[in-house]
Amino acid sequence: FLDRDGTIIEHVEYLHEPEKLVLIPGALEGVKRLKEAGYRIVVITNQPGIGLGYFTKEDFFRVNRELLRAAAKAGVPIDRVYFCPHSEADRCACRKPGTAMIERAEKELNVDVARSVVVGDMTLDVQLGKNAGCRTVQVLTGVGGSDKRFLGAPDCTAPDLGKAVEYILADNAPAS
Repeated sequence: FLDRDGTIIEHVEYLHEPEKLVLIPGALEGVKRLKEAGYRIVVITNQPGIGLGYFTKEDFFRVNRELLRAAAKAGVPIDRVYFCPHSEADRCACRKPGTAMIERAEKELNVDVARSVVVGDMTLDVQLGKNAGCRTVQVLTGVGGSDKRFLGAPDCTAPDLGKAVEYILADNAPAS
């Protein structure tokens, strides 16, 4: 399970313009290595800008289309993108660190959550992984854990997604 903003792409506050999407160097190459090793690639992302009215779901989909185009061009099929469109005030189950997006992937994609890994740049992502029973890797790109909203330590810290993949491939058997 990969966070999007700050992990695969540069963190841009309330990103809704495809032309502002910038891939983090080496991110898609790392994702490709995971895919080649048999992992499912599931992107999970909070998008509170939708719930706050800053942009629409269509804007979000346009940005994702750009990401999926770049991934396809790099030979990296992404199995699914799940997103939470709610603001924090909505207190929904899908907003990270709530586990509804992971539970949905478990049901729809037959993901073995116990053998899965959550990779993200925020302590929120680490807490999501812990809540779901997954291993966790915090990358130092994007926010790099500086949000300090949750205190749980990740299983591993990596400078970027490429190095996170090295940890995953060294320590884990592919999730089915």
